[in-house]
Amino acid sequence: MAVGLRYIPNREEVRDVLQDSFVKILSSIHKFNYRGEGSLKSWVSRIVSNRSIDYLHEHQRFKLVDNMPEGPDEPEEPDVGRVPPDVLMEMIGRLPDNYRTVLNLFVYEQRPHREIAQLLGVKESTSSSMFFRARKMLAKMMKEYLNKQAI
Repeated sequence: MAVGLRYIPNREEVRDVLQDSFVKILSSIHKFNYRGEGSLKSWVSRIVSNRSIDYLHEHQRFKLVDNMPEGPDEPEEPDVGRVPPDVLMEMIGRLPDNYRTVLNLFVYEQRPHREIAQLLGVKESTSSSMFFRARKMLAKMMKEYLNKQAI
């Protein structure tokens, strides 16, 4: 559920994705190759991640968004440690679908932009650009949150 919610913030939609994921997991378990501790968890997470991306594609939720926050080209990195994890996840959930997806793939799954671009059907430079924009939007949200907390 946590992996699915990183890509699709709506719990009802994630439940559908999880059901599809479990069907895929159970029908493909014979293909699983044990590679040590954590390999099953990684394999299952990757299936949920891929099913989530498929869901976003099927529902045509990938589009470029141009409502960029004003500010410097390189986003100022706020103190992420001061933002509670649940608040940070809520902020990530508010990012546009494509930005959130690239951010998750790059940060949490540590996939290179080349692989992300192939997975999403975009150019590698587009993947990099979406990641940059996601960071910039997230930095703005964190800065606003931290400013409110300081009051």
